[in-house]
Amino acid sequence: MDRFTDVAASVESTVGALVAVLDGADQAQNPSVPPAQLRVLTVVAQNQHTNMSRLAEALEVVPSSASRLCDRLEATGLLRRVPDPRDRREVRLLLTPTARKLLDQLRERRRQALADVLGRMSATDRHELVHALRAFADAAGGEVGNETLRTA
Repeated sequence: MDRFTDVAASVESTVGALVAVLDGADQAQNPSVPPAQLRVLTVVAQNQHTNMSRLAEALEVVPSSASRLCDRLEATGLLRRVPDPRDRREVRLLLTPTARKLLDQLRERRRQALADVLGRMSATDRHELVHALRAFADAAGGEVGNETLRTA
């Protein structure tokens, strides 16, 4: 399995398993928040100076689509729009405490789902996985999930 295409195919199928584990954790959330709205919350959580145009750019959608997503989130009490103190013509997007709690719970469910799978692996396999993920992140030019990988 030294050919890069064989390795790529193997990584792709493994990522499919990872996504399935994470999706299972996402679907267990209550109340249910659609994936597109969860993505909005995640983008806003990662950047405290998010406005509508930055959000639309991050989501790769037109501003009117981003605005409709924000309308829905605001109606459910997960997002607030406030004037930007640096430029009153801009609107800053802020998570509500409820949204922060929802994202924290989701993160915890995802980590628990991953821990359940990792618990079925040997310590050696977990160590090799962390080493391989670090090497992949380095080759990709960044960190995985904006956090450094820790030894399992």
